[in-house]
Amino acid sequence: MTGRFPPLVAEALAEAGWSPEGRDDDRGREWALRIAAHATSGGRQHVMTAAAVAAYAEFGGLRVQPRGEGEQIAPSEFHLDPFLVRQSVETLAELAEAIGAPLSPLGEEGGGTGILAVDAQGRVFVLDHTGDWFLGADLDEAITGLVLGRQPQRMDRDGGW
Repeated sequence: MTGRFPPLVAEALAEAGWSPEGRDDDRGREWALRIAAHATSGGRQHVMTAAAVAAYAEFGGLRVQPRGEGEQIAPSEFHLDPFLVRQSVETLAELAEAIGAPLSPLGEEGGGTGILAVDAQGRVFVLDHTGDWFLGADLDEAITGLVLGRQPQRMDRDGGW
């Protein structure tokens, strides 16, 4: 590993337009306000975590398309754009209740098959048609796992993994 990310991950991020100096705090705050303002017909809204605001500032808008076979599973494409999953208020609220921590949307995984979310502690999850999955203790670990094709941990009904 060289630097913050393993070389293959750093390369995939760079190809998507990321650079360590590319943080945009104004975008992070603006996106957070816009996502938090979205409400369901019942009035429920997304909870905004500091980890989500930081993710929007540093990685917002990136569409990462890994190459290669993956270490354990096929690497997964992901798009860090919470507006793609803004309709996930109820879904994220259910998982938040199970894990005992508020969740904010991050974007989509697998070309739209999964919803990426981050909790108040910075832990990252993906929810898809097969279940709910723990991707990593922070966004760097989750990104690394998605790009390198590392098997996420399946969550059980009580919110553990």
